[in-house]
Amino acid sequence: MSDITGIDPTVPPSGAGCVECDAADGWWFHLRRCAQCGHVGCCDDSPAKHATAHYQSTGHPFMQSYEPGEDWFWNFTTSELYDSGPELTAPVSHPKDQPVPGPAGRVPTNWAETLR
Repeated sequence: MSDITGIDPTVPPSGAGCVECDAADGWWFHLRRCAQCGHVGCCDDSPAKHATAHYQSTGHPFMQSYEPGEDWFWNFTTSELYDSGPELTAPVSHPKDQPVPGPAGRVPTNWAETLR
């Protein structure tokens, strides 16, 4: 999978949280990392769904979970899940002490109701 167009294992992640949520003081449920450019966005269970929006605006097909202990990849183009893939440049997840949902201090107390 490392020689597939759309994956660049040498690119570092854009940060510890969703780029767009951080800019807007928003919050996320889980994080995803673009395997081509390193953009970190929030998952489709998050209110803003920035990882999918990143794919739609760039066409970058692969993303990897950016959660501690998870190394699966998703292919937006084919809707295929891969149990694993090439090791991407560290860090491979958000900080382990960052809460889920996160980040601390920005998650509403009724967050579970907002995901329905």
